Amino acid sequence: MNIGDKAPEILGKDEQGREIRLSDFRGRKLVLYFYPKDNTSGCTAEACSLRDRYNDLQEAGYEVVGVSKDSATSHLKFKEKHELPFPLIADVDHTLLEAMGAWGEKSMYGKKTMGTIRTTFIINEEGIIEQIYAGKQVKTKEHADQILAK
Repeated sequence: MNIGDKAPEILGKDEQGREIRLSDFRGRKLVLYFYPKDNTSGCTAEACSLRDRYNDLQEAGYEVVGVSKDSATSHLKFKEKHELPFPLIADVDHTLLEAMGAWGEKSMYGKKTMGTIRTTFIINEEGIIEQIYAGKQVKTKEHADQILAK
């Protein structure tokens, strides 16, 4: 997916098993962020940054949805442990990750693997992608500030 593309209508199911659709957010901007794994240092820092500034994000017209390949059970524990106020989509089969281009080859310590590429899409009120933060562009500890500074 690129800037100017329309995001998919069906985003997936959250930690409660509820289907999340793009149209659920019509009239609001959506921060759709993809992260590798629940309860890892960078992913926790990113989620907590968005949690801590959630009211500011909402006041600026944003809603937030997180996505990873973790299970709904893992998401529920992660959400409860860190008191996250936004839904987390369990994309266990990588459908949305692949559709959005957030799944691909990664290199860690010289070893190449397939996995989630940390990516955030800012989607406007009409469902069009306005901005993309990918890989090292995402400052996990200050991610909400990055979005609000735009």
